[in-house]
Amino acid sequence: MRLDRFLCNLPSLNRPQVQRLLAAGEVRVDAQVIRDGRHPVREFNRIEAAEQLLQAGKPARYFMLHKPPGYVSATQHPEHPTVLELLDEPDKDELHLAGRLDLNTSGLLLISNDGLWSRRVTQPTSLLAKVYLVETELPIGPEYAQAFARGLYFQYEDLTTLPAELELIDSHSARLSLHEGRYHQVKRMFGHFQNKVIRLHRERIAGLPLDPQLAPGQYRALTFAEIALF
Repeated sequence: MRLDRFLCNLPSLNRPQVQRLLAAGEVRVDAQVIRDGRHPVREFNRIEAAEQLLQAGKPARYFMLHKPPGYVSATQHPEHPTVLELLDEPDKDELHLAGRLDLNTSGLLLISNDGLWSRRVTQPTSLLAKVYLVETELPIGPEYAQAFARGLYFQYEDLTTLPAELELIDSHSARLSLHEGRYHQVKRMFGHFQNKVIRLHRERIAGLPLDPQLAPGQYRALTFAEIALF
């Protein structure tokens, strides 16, 4: 939201008053004088006008979690424990998931209270690479990589998947890099060859790898550099 719109939405201020406050340098955002009403503000900013506190602001929070199997990527669920139950944080109801992993999928999961940041992580147009370690019931043949690179047709959605890269590790495991996130996409791609995925683990999102120091169920705050990757 623009600063002038935020101020005009307050019942105590009208547009001429807002313009005068801005011109007089009496509006501060995070302790900085702001004269431009187009300056963007969010719920995280501390906003003052004429030495009155209008919005206290709150810290933006960003976490990476090593999700273990058996936890639902949701804020609440009637049958299974949720990933938020693994976090020892205040005001967990303000947090949301930047993407999701299936119940029995493990690996990197991002959690935040910053909706704009989360949308940059998850929106399809971002085309961020998501890298998975896949183990299968049957051997993985060389034809898999060729088919994934061409894209597979999903009849239910009437679409062809974007090209994906498959790197064989051994006969029954591979590293798969996707640039989209269709419903059960990895399992459906291997299902094209009637090969069941028996373990799925997300190792990386774009330039952010899962911290190897995090055991399943553990989490940590992201660094400034990691936040800036998205």
